[in-house]
Amino acid sequence: MEIRRGKELQILKERLKQSPVVAILGPRQCGKTTLSRQFARTIKNKSVHFFDLEDPNDLARLGNPTLALGDLAGVVIIDEIQRSPELFPVLRVLVDRRPDVKFLLLGSASRDLLAQSSESLAGRISYLEIGGFSLEHVSIKKLKKLWIRGSFPRSLLAGSEKSSYRWRQDFVTTFLERDVPALGLNIPAKMLRRFWLMLSHYHGQIFNASEIGRSLSVSDNTARRYLDILSGTFLVRQIQPWFYNTKKRLVKRPKLYFRDSGIMHSLLTLENYQDVVTSPKLGASWEGFALQQVIEHLNLREEEVYYWAVHTGAELDLVFLRRGKLWGVELKYNEAPKLTKSMKSAIEELELEHLWVVYSGNNCYPLSSKVSAVPINTLSVLN
Repeated sequence: MEIRRGKELQILKERLKQSPVVAILGPRQCGKTTLSRQFARTIKNKSVHFFDLEDPNDLARLGNPTLALGDLAGVVIIDEIQRSPELFPVLRVLVDRRPDVKFLLLGSASRDLLAQSSESLAGRISYLEIGGFSLEHVSIKKLKKLWIRGSFPRSLLAGSEKSSYRWRQDFVTTFLERDVPALGLNIPAKMLRRFWLMLSHYHGQIFNASEIGRSLSVSDNTARRYLDILSGTFLVRQIQPWFYNTKKRLVKRPKLYFRDSGIMHSLLTLENYQDVVTSPKLGASWEGFALQQVIEHLNLREEEVYYWAVHTGAELDLVFLRRGKLWGVELKYNEAPKLTKSMKSAIEELELEHLWVVYSGNNCYPLSSKVSAVPINTLSVLN
């Protein structure tokens, strides 16, 4: 079964009109290749050329990239670009020589891990980050399944809970044993697995490098490096604190969330819905899932997402700028959220234009003139 990603297709078409190179970035198995093939089917009167850098034949063809790519016309799609970063300088030359050719690059690493692209293709490349499926791709009836199984297509669309859970377990193993070394990162798989498992217990909390470092017998800097690696492969999200002029003592460390609720559930050995709803991590799991849906719905980039917290206890899960104004989102796993002191403090201290409380119920209703309760299945209200 293939789900059409209409929103991403439209964005991709617009980006390719504006830039000679577009890089679709996202975690492995999230649907980048499927999206590129859906895009290819929409192209008329132009040839399309595919190269998969995990295919030994395609890798051999690109042994001399200038010769292999120099005479191609139309659209050139190169999958798993992070495996051959030495292609970026060649692409820069080809882009300047052949303005009639468009390049679509697919990668499973962030811009920071693909630093060569920003250096070699500055001013020529546009980045489009995608995740797995979201509420914009599936019906509301599948909301619970999306939460429990996560957003990866093969997990969400698996024939049973057991097969979905098994796929996620295999994904974690493959990522640790093959994908991380392929990025040139020499970290023992067992050590990274332990670190990843520890992070699952920090989901929705402030990252404490010292505490995790002591548990793993590594330095604070090593713990931060491991975190940056998982963030750079789009599996963990670091949300930075919102800074501003205030006399209050602000929390200054990043907050952690797994981008995919299904992967977190598999690390915590939560196989199905009953396991999740009886787990102490129930609230954190749902709030992380809701956060990801809100961020994707609003098309917020990593550097546009913040949280706010002061040492006296007041906090807000999500703060972002839009149209020159500051907005807030609070996430609640309960049926009828109420106005709290923390919300009032956030409205006053941050001078928010509006604050939405996204929750697991079914009805929209105001909590005050500047605070509204919004069901997760009605995120269009946030626009």
